[in-house]
Amino acid sequence: MIVLGEKLISEEIFEEKFICDLNACKGACCVEGDSGAPLEEDELHLLEENLEAVLPYLPEKGKKALHEQGAFAVDFDGEFVTPLVSEGKECAYTVFEANGMAKCGIEMAWKDGKSNFRKPVSCHLYPIRIGKLKEALSLNYDRWSICKAACSLGKKEQVPVYKFLQEPLERKFGPEFVEELNEAAEAYLAYRAKQ
Repeated sequence: MIVLGEKLISEEIFEEKFICDLNACKGACCVEGDSGAPLEEDELHLLEENLEAVLPYLPEKGKKALHEQGAFAVDFDGEFVTPLVSEGKECAYTVFEANGMAKCGIEMAWKDGKSNFRKPVSCHLYPIRIGKLKEALSLNYDRWSICKAACSLGKKEQVPVYKFLQEPLERKFGPEFVEELNEAAEAYLAYRAKQ
């Protein structure tokens, strides 16, 4: 782990390659998993505040789930998450295109200027997952089998995780952190090249 202020950064974020390949995975991360997308506490009011703007983008089953469960839910670990349409099914905010690709209704509303909330930062930052430690945050690379095509495309284009995620990293932690992260990555990769 590399320490940047009060953040512990996994070296895998510098080493692993990744570029989302929606044509291959069809947005499977909106559908797969044990619970909804992790939410930060400050995102809860943003979901509630923007719900009416997002609802017109969603299919009926998503609207029904949100009507029954609310804008967010609590999972089996006691964490705030986006609701699912039913157990083991897609996020309630998922919109399916004609070709079967899953997209985020929250982000669709944001792109159209109807909402001031882009999407959960956990979705925007994936495959980085943020862990909360006693005195720090940890940034870890998450491996998920549905992202094999993203790993292949990242290797082909030689784009490391931290480079692919510059925008969401800046959204979450600010431009100074991203600058520090880039400098740390360059130093780490230069050191590794000498090994």
